[in-house]
Amino acid sequence: METGPALHTLGNTDLLQLHKVAFLCSRSVPADLEPLVREWAERQCADGVCVISGFHSSVEQKVLRYLLAGSQPVILALACGITPRLEAQFQEPLAAGRLLTITRYAASVTHPCREKCRQRNRLMLELADEVMIGYAAAGGELERLCGQYRGRKPMRSIMEASTDQGGGG
Repeated sequence: METGPALHTLGNTDLLQLHKVAFLCSRSVPADLEPLVREWAERQCADGVCVISGFHSSVEQKVLRYLLAGSQPVILALACGITPRLEAQFQEPLAAGRLLTITRYAASVTHPCREKCRQRNRLMLELADEVMIGYAAAGGELERLCGQYRGRKPMRSIMEASTDQGGGG
């Protein structure tokens, strides 16, 4: 798969060969969405699904906490460089070989900006085999990005998944 510029990585690069589900969610979400997102994240843990996300929005961060408590693989996509200091929550999954951090940016890039976040989201969608949208705010960046990828990748929303038999991955 062609991914453009070289990736900077930390962790188990073999995770890139797995079937990957990208998870993206707008910053503001309806309150009734969070239980559905929790159920979805718990199902990914139980099924051992490799999830790739920037884990940037508050809902994405909650999903990350659920995933790190599990034993399935996780790919963290950054909109900045990989820092030499590893957060405590990542140490065990990294040591266990179930975490990969990826970025297009050198360690000298220390702050994400809007454009870097757009590029990170595009990278995730390119690498993913399917896409789960927690919520895309009307008229927002995520809604526009999803429109660009619709039809290129299987893409569903949490609301769609919650009404499917078994919830789907």
